[in-house]
Amino acid sequence: MSSINGKRLFLIPFLAALAGAGIVIAVVAALGDLGTKKVLTRVESTPVIPTSTANASNSGVLNAHQIYEMDAPGVVFVSATVVHHSESPFEFFRGEGTQRSLDTGSGIVISSNGTILTNWHVVENAVKVTVSFSEHGKAVNAQIVGKDPSKDLAVLHVPTEGLTLHPLKLGNSAAVQVGEPVFAIGNPFDLERTLTTGVVSALQREIQAPNGFAITNVIQTDAPINPGNSGGPLLNARGEVIGINSQIETAGTNGNIGIGFAIPINTAKQELPELEKGGTVREAYLGVLTLTLDGALNVPGIEFPVHEGALVQSVYAGTPAEKAGIRGGDVETNIGGAAVKIGGDIIVGVDGQAIRSSEDLASAITSKHPGETVSIEMYAPNSGGHGYTKKTVRATLTTRPSAKPKSSGEGVEGGSSEGSSEGGSGEGEG
Repeated sequence: MSSINGKRLFLIPFLAALAGAGIVIAVVAALGDLGTKKVLTRVESTPVIPTSTANASNSGVLNAHQIYEMDAPGVVFVSATVVHHSESPFEFFRGEGTQRSLDTGSGIVISSNGTILTNWHVVENAVKVTVSFSEHGKAVNAQIVGKDPSKDLAVLHVPTEGLTLHPLKLGNSAAVQVGEPVFAIGNPFDLERTLTTGVVSALQREIQAPNGFAITNVIQTDAPINPGNSGGPLLNARGEVIGINSQIETAGTNGNIGIGFAIPINTAKQELPELEKGGTVREAYLGVLTLTLDGALNVPGIEFPVHEGALVQSVYAGTPAEKAGIRGGDVETNIGGAAVKIGGDIIVGVDGQAIRSSEDLASAITSKHPGETVSIEMYAPNSGGHGYTKKTVRATLTTRPSAKPKSSGEGVEGGSSEGSSEGGSGEGEG
């Protein structure tokens, strides 16, 4: 679960079974069948691209049916057997300390050699992962090859013997525009290979990874995605993957309300070479919680030396930022209904690259490696609160921790849907 502007966001795998809890029966009964599993193909909504337009040979634009026919074979059904251990010693001695559940989601075939891309939260803590191919009517065991919990990404590998794989083409998420049509294919509520349509509703949104770090530059869409769509593709009108469907806003309901989020495919493409080699991606880490300094913070009585930058809210203990002398805010105020700490440093550059927002800082740190030393240009408040002094400090980046550190400034995160980010690496992390 994550939050954005105080709203509740949910990771969207589908919990298909929980041993001893009767959930299997409840779920299957809800689908109208207690004896056999129905495999349904469903098209929700109407094509947003007219067929006449889709058939234009020089445009490459396709309609919903054409995209489904082309890309559905490259979308797989991912099942993860997860073991839950109770912390209660009484349940352990009664033999009730361990329960198994089956989480289900989707995956994207990206290579004919058996490489599949999905969300980390679909397979997190799994003791067994299987991948089902509707085209072949068979399921095979999969190996988790690489992972990046901070980006909610995982790469699986399956044996290809007896399979003909259909890799999907990866597009360019940086070229996506608000209003353009998009298509989602996945397995919501175990309804295999479901197609839904919509548009790009917004860009540069921020969601929270399973380990608590922020993921930014996220694509927002109104294409219906639901539990079970996690790890499946968000496609453009040419049938190219532009995102990995990951989370939804539910507003207290159990399903889609027209607000879904997809991790941009460019984020995955940057990491795929390392993920395919195996292991966990090692990311650089600075150790600050920042807020984008823009016009929203220009209020009477508060003066900043610049109009753009990353305003430091908190600095985590023992991090490169603290060792470099970077300081967070010490006076909390309310701006636009959000708690903002002022009096901290304002980061405006990293190694000569202009920093105009928290996202810029995140991208700059992401492009570095653990152990690398960077020059950070910033404005530091003068003692006594009289003005700022521009200065440059040097910080030697470390490896990002496995979970987000706790900080007194955590409440600031989420004060702006696109403007706040935490800690040190990854898109949106600074």
